[in-house]
Amino acid sequence: MAGIICLDKPEGITSSKALAIVRRLAGTKKAGHTGTLDPMATGVLPIFLGRSTRLIGALPPRAKEYRAQVCLGLTTDTLDITGTVLERREAHVTREQLGGALDAFVGTTLQTPPMYSAVSVNGVRLYELARQGIEVERKRRRITVYSISAADFREGEQEFILTVRCSEGTYIRTIADDLGRMLGCGACLKALRRTYSTGFALSDCITLDQARALAESGHLAERILPEDRAFLGYAPLTVAQTQVRRLRNGAPLALDRIGRPAPGIYRVYERETGMFVGLGRADHTTGEFRAKSILPSEEGETI
Repeated sequence: MAGIICLDKPEGITSSKALAIVRRLAGTKKAGHTGTLDPMATGVLPIFLGRSTRLIGALPPRAKEYRAQVCLGLTTDTLDITGTVLERREAHVTREQLGGALDAFVGTTLQTPPMYSAVSVNGVRLYELARQGIEVERKRRRITVYSISAADFREGEQEFILTVRCSEGTYIRTIADDLGRMLGCGACLKALRRTYSTGFALSDCITLDQARALAESGHLAERILPEDRAFLGYAPLTVAQTQVRRLRNGAPLALDRIGRPAPGIYRVYERETGMFVGLGRADHTTGEFRAKSILPSEEGETI
């Protein structure tokens, strides 16, 4: 079984646990997801199955979107409601103050990953160190916030819904914490839901319960999305079956033999079957088209 199952990850389990469940339901030995969600977080978790896993490393950078419930006046060690409370403060933030503070987050900045994160330092996950009470220096990462807005602001409870569209690698918990510091009262996440990732939205997703029911009825394959859905930002290129075999063997194609496409990355399809076979790159410096990430044939052929 190959392709993509877009899972609406439930709260309370890790992304790895969700992946293991889907892998078992799909009956495949290989599976991989495209971006970790914290156990408390829910939402879009694309899972690549079987031979499709080799495409994960070739995914283009894509914006992600989140919807978070933020609580002002509360600070925790994990920057979310699951952590140990470090401080409670009276918060009296107005709607105007909140809106003005959010404007400062739009654009490209450097962000420090939280200690409770899956980032590795010297081969050790930060959250493993954090659980031991160890805090280490973290390298700041360049992130971009394309848009950020607040809705459903309840001044009495000092809570609101934060919607963020951002680059990969952005920590929404850190944004909430930075916002609380800026407002002088502290803040943390009460809930987090990813609504868009890797080109997939919540409308593309199924829940774990739905996946189980579909697997039991023998219909899970009907909800598997084609691999090329994740690469629609690249133009398509059709080549002959014999040329696909050359690409699978690591041999380049002469650009003049395939219509001399413009430089760049392409979705590659086999002319005779119309099947998506992976990604390739056209290089006008060498005059060649080479495989970037080509799938093996369904029969496992390499020639």
